[in-house]
Amino acid sequence: MSAAEYPGLPAKPGGRWKIWLAIAIIAAITAVTLAPGIGVDFSLDAIVRNWRNGAEKIGQLLVPDWSFFPRTIEPLIETLQMAVIASVIGAIVSVPLSMWAARLTNPNRITRGLVRTVLNIVRAVPDLLYAAVLVAMVGVGALPGIIALVLFNVGIVVKLVSEAIESGDPGPGEAARAAGGTQTQINRAALLPDIWPPFINQALYAFELNVRASTVLGLVGAGGLGLLIDAVRTFYRYDQLALIILEILVVVVLIDWASAAIRKRLK
Repeated sequence: MSAAEYPGLPAKPGGRWKIWLAIAIIAAITAVTLAPGIGVDFSLDAIVRNWRNGAEKIGQLLVPDWSFFPRTIEPLIETLQMAVIASVIGAIVSVPLSMWAARLTNPNRITRGLVRTVLNIVRAVPDLLYAAVLVAMVGVGALPGIIALVLFNVGIVVKLVSEAIESGDPGPGEAARAAGGTQTQINRAALLPDIWPPFINQALYAFELNVRASTVLGLVGAGGLGLLIDAVRTFYRYDQLALIILEILVVVVLIDWASAAIRKRLK
């Protein structure tokens, strides 16, 4: 039975072979990557040989040292402060950059390409590397961590928001342009109201990432809980490390719950 024999029957969708071809290519690349002598040195032998050591460490992580809690309060507050400050600064900087990086809000190809190129460079450098360089420049503390998080925020938020702008409805902008409005007036009156919801969503998402990232940046001296994590890890105090991990988990869950509630109100 085919569409030619029965004109009223819809044609069978084609192109399924492309999906299978993509799966085959991904499987082939994965096989080559894991192949001995060609790809990465991936083996489970180390886990099999050292499972007793791993079981011992996991056992220590399951018994947090609650007496260590008072020493974690100040670093935890500093971590949250770093995340909040970096999120606010990053959001303020990201608003104009997002509009300069999107085609609907910036039709100038040269300036748009320049902004995108700079942001690609910013996004290509890991936040941990930013923190390590900044610690060497300005010293140990929260300041290098905040600067690194701001750069991390701008790179992510601008990309996601600019893509959301370009996928939006161009009708209001075209109507404002037909009425004789300048690009600045079009952006402010016709396009900016539609940008706020996705922008706030991405800013909240970046704040969640900041809380997680700020704990890692401290491992290179950029302040926050990371400094304490590095100290307890050096002395193999996995029971104290378990308490810190538990605190991070609770904070992240609370922030995720609050962000979800705010996003629901924005819909």
